[in-house]
Amino acid sequence: MNTLTSVIAAAVLQLGLLGGAQAAESTPPALAPIVAGSHTSLGQLKHVKAGLLDVAYAELGPADGPVVILLHGWPYDIHSYADVAPALAERGYRVLVPYARGYGETRFLSAQTLRNGQPAALAEDLVAFMDALGVKQAVLGGYDWGARTADIVAALWPERVKALVAVSGYLIGSQELGRKPLPPAAELQWWYQFYFASERGREGYRQNTHDFARVIWQTASPQWQFDEATFARSAAALDNPDHVAVSVYNYRWRLGLETGEPRYDALERKLATVPSIGVPTIALEGDANGAPHPPAEAYAKRYTGKYQYRLIEGGVGHNLPQEAPQAFVQAIVDVQRL
Repeated sequence: MNTLTSVIAAAVLQLGLLGGAQAAESTPPALAPIVAGSHTSLGQLKHVKAGLLDVAYAELGPADGPVVILLHGWPYDIHSYADVAPALAERGYRVLVPYARGYGETRFLSAQTLRNGQPAALAEDLVAFMDALGVKQAVLGGYDWGARTADIVAALWPERVKALVAVSGYLIGSQELGRKPLPPAAELQWWYQFYFASERGREGYRQNTHDFARVIWQTASPQWQFDEATFARSAAALDNPDHVAVSVYNYRWRLGLETGEPRYDALERKLATVPSIGVPTIALEGDANGAPHPPAEAYAKRYTGKYQYRLIEGGVGHNLPQEAPQAFVQAIVDVQRL
């Protein structure tokens, strides 16, 4: 553990001890141990027409419970929450886990809709999903693309977000930020973004989607020993007919190679100002995250409400909710009591 990590860990521990001393009487029972990989299914999927999509989603827990929405990343799927969702449901939460556009059984309602993967589009998808289900406010949790979507909704629609758990913290970006070159070592981590900038890359991803995803899983979580069945369950979601188009669009948009749709221009202008997030937030980071991610000190000031940072140790990589479900569930429970 380096010096910065030690300081952060000590600060988190101190915050936790202080909080516990003040709220001991109201603290709910401790979480039962959660064994990573003990669940392999989220049950039968439901569907709802929401905005531009027919969204496929899993729902667990009581219908009248406080709502938690869990958002997956690329190139993963809702099975990242296979252990998290049941644990939250057992504590009385209504847990919703939607497939993003281009994943699983989620489909565009119109063949004419642009298969757009820009961040504002995914954020608007989430708001439409909440509207379609009559959810006025929810706790949001996510990692990778899912954390970015949750961050955006918390920043632009704070009245819809009770609290936030975001792996790797603040991930809101803009095309203007994307134009700024990074040091070579950092650019190397984004090799797939540059690969997708070419038609060769698009075709390569189309032909080798599962093999490509496996490489990302292995490099983003170098110490996670996932088995073939675990990978296959999630890789099946990448067979969605729009997955390649949405994925490639997302990374090309970041480089300014796709302009985006005018309908999202107003949202993107707001995001380009790097808006702060005022809802209660816990940012999580795995100590072995091999994917590109910002250092905690770079984004802490973007969270202006109650805030904690937690470093999750033990070789935990990028897919934190699946690799360390206990820590993720604990954060969802705790963030509402900050």
